Amino acid sequence: MDAMELHPVIAGLFARGRRRTVRVAIEQEYVVADADGGVVLIDQVRRAAAGAIAAPYITFEPGGQLELSLPPSLDPVGDLGALTADLRRHLGRAGISLLTIPVDPRADVPLQLTSARYVAMQRHFDTIGPAGRRMMRRTASTQVCLDWWPGHAGFEQWRVLNLAGPFLAAAHAREGGWLNTWLDVDPARTGFDDRVLRGDDPVASYTAFAAGAARFVDGVEAHLSTLFPPVRPRRSYLEVRFLDAQEPVAVGRIVSVLRQLMYDDVRRRDVLRALEPEQPHLADLWRAAAAGDLAASEEVAA
Repeated sequence: MDAMELHPVIAGLFARGRRRTVRVAIEQEYVVADADGGVVLIDQVRRAAAGAIAAPYITFEPGGQLELSLPPSLDPVGDLGALTADLRRHLGRAGISLLTIPVDPRADVPLQLTSARYVAMQRHFDTIGPAGRRMMRRTASTQVCLDWWPGHAGFEQWRVLNLAGPFLAAAHAREGGWLNTWLDVDPARTGFDDRVLRGDDPVASYTAFAAGAARFVDGVEAHLSTLFPPVRPRRSYLEVRFLDAQEPVAVGRIVSVLRQLMYDDVRRRDVLRALEPEQPHLADLWRAAAAGDLAASEEVAA
């Protein structure tokens, strides 16, 4: 897609917030199974979840994975735990389970969402290899959304999350994690390297990244929605997308680390100084994280 078309829209994605707020929101994905471990149709899950407190926040991924997209709150981890417990009670009455696992072990999961966007996405990924179907139908993650500040602090936030990503993903990797799948989906649109950090203008860097990905949908915003970088710019907040699906107790630890990286000026700058030399090696670091070979970073974990 032409960079001149992309640039003004991407500039809007990098507009950032007007205040230094410190909110956190969690988006949690679950693999869904019936009492025999089989696939459950999305309509069945919707009916079973109709009376749950979490019902307004439920969406679905292409293979029927359930996603809870919770609003920012003072206690995002507590809300996740309470709403998940209530949802599990409702679904359990229908013999439906929510599994907090990063990759569904079932190999025969069908494509349940068949909009033109998902059909085109699957067709494109099929030209590359089997990882695209596996990602769409069988993976689940924990995503954390954090306020994106104005000024130079926001520039630092963007860089620190991207640089710390491989170390955080490795530190919180689950058995059978999905990172290997994501690395093989379509490197031109997943960005597990340093492309979005090159140069001093993140809008220009992200525009070049977006222009390098094959277009299979119409419209600039639709195209941008088919990019899956480890950290996604969302105008007033940043979306951390590189984590395996986590149990609630682990989500609490992750949120604590991310809060410090994003909202503590001294901590963020200390970590940035330590990690900036790693930028040229980000692709290798992501591969090492996927292979389980990346050593913990004391700077990130401190």
